[in-house]
Order: sequence, then structure tokens, then C-alpha cells
Amino acid sequence: MKKLIGVILAIVVLAVVIVFTGPFYIVNEGYQAVVVRFGQLTNVVNVAGLKIKTPFIDNIVIYPKKILMWDGEAQRIPTKENQFIWVDATARWHISDPKKFYESVSTMQSAYGKLGDVIDSAVRTVISSNYLREAVRNSNDIMDMTTTEAFEIGDVDGMESLRLLTQPDSTYESIEKGRKKLSQDMLDIARQLTPEYGIEIIDVIPRQIRYSDELTESVYNRMIKERNQIAQAFRSHGEGKKAEWLGKLENEKRSIMSKAYEEGEIIKGKADAQATKIYADAYSKDRSFFDFWRSIESYKTTLPAFNKTLSTGMDYFNYLYSPRGR
Repeated sequence: MKKLIGVILAIVVLAVVIVFTGPFYIVNEGYQAVVVRFGQLTNVVNVAGLKIKTPFIDNIVIYPKKILMWDGEAQRIPTKENQFIWVDATARWHISDPKKFYESVSTMQSAYGKLGDVIDSAVRTVISSNYLREAVRNSNDIMDMTTTEAFEIGDVDGMESLRLLTQPDSTYESIEKGRKKLSQDMLDIARQLTPEYGIEIIDVIPRQIRYSDELTESVYNRMIKERNQIAQAFRSHGEGKKAEWLGKLENEKRSIMSKAYEEGEIIKGKADAQATKIYADAYSKDRSFFDFWRSIESYKTTLPAFNKTLSTGMDYFNYLYSPRGR
């Protein structure tokens, strides 16, 4: 009897231990699991739900089933024309074969490391074998849409001015592949290496492409040069218009002065004629008074500024000593 009770107690204790050590595990939606027994993968669980494992023996490793993102570090890569650019790529991927994934990389951290090596290599290979224009453009539409600046003389509010014209820009070179095709090339290269890891890459996209410092400076200098050329064109046009308007102003000034002089001479002639007539009329009415008035007016004009000594016996001074002028 005691022996039976001992066996029962042993069974109960064993059952309790088994329960507490967890014979059950849960696979959530969007995840998958691999069952590892003594270091060997024995089963792959792709269906969510409550599952049973062998306690103390089976080890459960959970992996995500959903699509994951990979974000790499920006790389400084030379293009085919040896112009260095910074390329920041991103990719989407998922675990396609949990068995291979566990056997080759085991952990998610190792998977991201493998993806970094594969995708960075693919990006560098594609960028370095293509021209810069292929990496930044998807089509040749810019050759029709983009315009260059030219200048035309026109009238604005009745005044001649220099204004900008737009015309198709022929300085752009046509592309053969484009950015979308380069992304596909990167994906094709990367996909050749990832199946052995149980990984499928969905897409690889250059998220950002920017010029390196030396290339950026070159682009800025070219832009500054173009702006300076445009500014100089406006300045030259302005200086020409300034000289033209100053010439017109001088001509108009001379014309106005000539006309004013002519009108002034006409007015002076009329005034002199009128004055002569008045003098004649005055002379004919009272000759002695006329002589007296004309002499007095002459004295008022000449004597204040007179700096010579003359004889007072001159006829000119007669009215100073006699009101009759004698």
C-alpha cells in the first residue's frame, strides 16, 4: 500500500513539474515557429494557435511571418563617370523558409547583418556601373518639360524692358534605364544570394541620393555662374537703356532750350519794338522831358558803379547842375 502511494505521489509530482515547465506554447498571428530538439530542427509551425511541445527536450524559436523593413546606412559610391554620390537604400523582405533561416542565420540580428552585406553590395555594384543621370531620373520627360532661360526685348506698360523667355532645354542627356530599372537590377542581384538564408527580398529602393560635398560645391558654383551671367545680361541691358535714355534726355533738353531761346528772342523783339514805340511817342509829345528822364535813368545805372574821374564840363552831366540841362 505504501509502495502504491509512493508511486502515485511520484506520478503527481512529475505531472506538476511537466505542467509548470510548459508543455504548451502559442504561435500568434503573423508569426511562425521552429521546433528544435537537441540542436536539430524537427518541425516548422506555420499555423497560429496553441501548440504542444515535449518538455525539457523541445526548444521553440519564434520568427515573424510578416513583411519586414531593412534600412541601411548611406554609402558614398562613385558613378560610372566617377562622380561620388551618397546613396541611402531601403528594402522590404520576409522569411520565406524558416528551416533554412534557422540553419543559416538563426537570429533576426544576424539576418539584418546578412541583408546589409547583400543589399549594400548590390547597390554599390549597380550605381558604380551606371551614369549619375540613370540614378536620379526615371524618364526623359524632363527634356521636354524643363526650360532654360533666354531673354527678349518687349514692351511693359509702354516701356521697353528685358524679360525672361522659356524654351526647351537641350542640355540634358537621355537615359537608357532610369532609377526604377536600377532598383530592379539591385533587387535581381540581391535575390541571387538570399534564398540560401531562407529570405526573400521584395524590393530594394534608393530612398535618398545626394551629392557628395565636392560635387555639391561644383553644382553650386555652376548655379552661381549661371545666375551671374543672367544678372550681367540684365545689367548690360540696363546700362544700354540708361545711355539711350540719357541721350534722349540731352536731345530733349537741347530742343527745349532752343525753343525757349527762340521764344525769348521773339518776346524780347516785341518788347524792344514796344519800348521803341513808347520812346518815340514820349519824344514826340515832350522832347525836353524825354531827354531829362533818359539822363536821370542813365545816372541811376552808371554813377553807383562809376570808378573814374571825368570833367564835369561834359554834356553828359548837364542835368546834374541845371534842371534845364544847360
